[in-house]
This record gives sequence, C-alpha cells and structure tokens, in this order.
Amino acid sequence: MNSFLTDISIGTAVFASTNIDDLFLLAAYFANPLVRHRAIVAGQFLGIGALILASVLAAVFALALPEGWVALLGLVPLLLGVRALLALRSAEDESADADSIQSHARGWTAQALSIAGVTIANGGDNIGVYVPLFTNAIESIVTYVLIFAVLTGIWCALGHALVSHRVLGTVIKRYGHLALPFVLMALGLYILSGAVVLLS
Repeated sequence: MNSFLTDISIGTAVFASTNIDDLFLLAAYFANPLVRHRAIVAGQFLGIGALILASVLAAVFALALPEGWVALLGLVPLLLGVRALLALRSAEDESADADSIQSHARGWTAQALSIAGVTIANGGDNIGVYVPLFTNAIESIVTYVLIFAVLTGIWCALGHALVSHRVLGTVIKRYGHLALPFVLMALGLYILSGAVVLLS
C-alpha cells in the first residue's frame, strides 16, 4: 500500500511540475470563444497520450541496459531541474498559441489535432522526465499512466476554471514555476539512488 501511495505522490508531482505551462495554454484556449471545448479536451488527451506512449516505448528499450545503469537516467531530470533553477523567470504569455488555433483550424477535429500538436511540441521536458521515471519503476507504469490520465482531465477542468478566476490564475502563473526546479531535482536524485549498485 505504501508503494502505491508513493507512486501516486510521485506521479502527481511529476505531472503537475511538467505540465504547469499547459495549464495556462488550456486557460487561453478556453478563453477563446472560437475554440470548441471538446476540441480542447480531446487535443489535450491526444497530446499527453502521445508523450506517454513515446516515453513508455523509450523506457522499454532502456531495459536492455545492465542493472544500475538505467538509474543514471536520473541525471536527466536532475540537470533539467538545475537548468530551470538557473533560468527562473516569469512564465511567458502564450496566448498567441491559442490565437493560432483559431486562425488555422475551423472544425473541432482540426482544432483538437492542432492543440495536440502544441502539447506534443511543448512536451520535451515531459519525455525527459517520464522516460527515466518509467525505466526506474517499470512495474508502476500502469499506475502512472492512470494517474496522468486522471490528472489530464483535472488539468482541463482547472484550465477552464482559471478563465473565470483571474486572481488564482495570476498567483499560479507568478509562483507555480518556482516549484518546478525543486521537483525535477528531487525526482532526479530519487531515480539516481538506484545507481548505488554500481558502487558495490
């Protein structure tokens, strides 16, 4: 049971930290009257699903590595966290991405695909974190995927809520990114702990 609760905690922290920027993109989409709500939700699920699938495949291929070496993949989120810590700055205004959805996609299917494309293009950090996480805990992949699916739905709901709660959105936008470097570094150290076997 403790392992399951640990997976939930790690999965939630990882998803939240790697998708904080998507939250504001979702808010921008929902604020645009020309972008259909079902297209936003479908596009977000398609995009996150593609990122997860790519990460799972990469993690499975990584299993060919000897024991202990896989844990060295923890360097990826650790270095991403250090880089993010060194480059802390205010989140950029990404409303232009939402505007491009309205001008280049009229039908809801095209809008959904466009939103999925933006999510995937914005998901470099996701893959960089998910692959070592999945590789280090291959038995927990299903749990992580379910957690990410539930949180994707919650993210869509939060993005919609932010449209009508400007104060909350301002607070998250101002301080949310400050947590990202520390979550990434903690995850990296957690994964790297599996490399202790190389010292024996």
